[in-house]
Amino acid sequence: MVAFFRPLTEPRYRRRTLRARAVLAAIALASLLPAAARAQIGSYRYSSIIVDDSTGRVTEAVNADATRYPASLTKLMTLYVVFEALRDHRITLNQLVPISEHTASMEPTKLGLVPGTQITVEEAILAAVTKSANDAACALGELVGGSEDRFAQMMTLRARALGMTHSTWRNASGLPDPEQVTTARDLALLAHHLIQDFPDQYHYFSVPSFYFHGHLIPNHDRMLEDYDGADGLKTGYTVAAGHNLVTSAKRGNVRLIGVVLGASSNTERDLHMATLLDTSFGDLGVPVEPKAQHHFRLPSLIASAEAAPLHARGASLHLRGHNHLFHHAVAAAPAPHPTRAHSQVAASAKARTHHHPRTYASRDTRGT
Repeated sequence: MVAFFRPLTEPRYRRRTLRARAVLAAIALASLLPAAARAQIGSYRYSSIIVDDSTGRVTEAVNADATRYPASLTKLMTLYVVFEALRDHRITLNQLVPISEHTASMEPTKLGLVPGTQITVEEAILAAVTKSANDAACALGELVGGSEDRFAQMMTLRARALGMTHSTWRNASGLPDPEQVTTARDLALLAHHLIQDFPDQYHYFSVPSFYFHGHLIPNHDRMLEDYDGADGLKTGYTVAAGHNLVTSAKRGNVRLIGVVLGASSNTERDLHMATLLDTSFGDLGVPVEPKAQHHFRLPSLIASAEAAPLHARGASLHLRGHNHLFHHAVAAAPAPHPTRAHSQVAASAKARTHHHPRTYASRDTRGT
């Protein structure tokens, strides 16, 4: 059988000074805890998948086809459609994006854009990736689609064309909507297409920070610093979704795409992703390099009160080595219903002080 995926080019590696002993101690501590305490990501909203990007082989999967709320991972689909518009010369990076009342009304996290002002397409892309700015994502949606509602329809149609059969999009940002759902498998497929279809734009997902109106905007994705070989993609959080993450990491000639949905904290999510990636690299015979070390803080190793056994009755699936990214092994499960509290979106990570070589100077605004 001919593999669907084509080979990937070697990414640029960045040297990282990391602490291996902390993560090893955390994993050792976790192994000594009772099963109920170890199930840090075993809540009803948990899903995960790890995929070998060159072959489509799924090395790890739990609830991979159960519907989940994407939160700001929605912006991956938003940017896919935006990158298509750039490729087709319907928009340009330097094009000015007008800020509407609707865009300015987006809830945090946001840049705090003011109605009647403008930003460039590239600034909006960088803000959507790094700060996960909801107003920037909405502005891009209105530019490409004419309205955010129409853009969401474009997102859904494009997702279906890519094979994302369990994904429906209702907005460009990922702010809560009970009808906006996806799956871990669909998100892994989307990440694959972002990497393969837009090699000239993929670098945006590894930008550590950028300057906007005189302020340094850091990237929320700590995996870029904390995991050797990680080169993108995105974090996401809402109350209903939990802490979500899509990561691409490459070691040697092997690139893995990982998706973790429904963690109870950023630290828990990142540590779990690192463990899944390490295990899968090991299963594929990729040696852990001497400098491949991680530093994640130990708090949050034990789950929140809503943790549940990893294999929830009638909802879970765990596969190792005998599955493929495009084979949907289980029917999609219904998504949980959000409450009013779910409308509050929190920032995903603390600011760091890494600088992007490009700077952007314009009128000052406030973000939240």
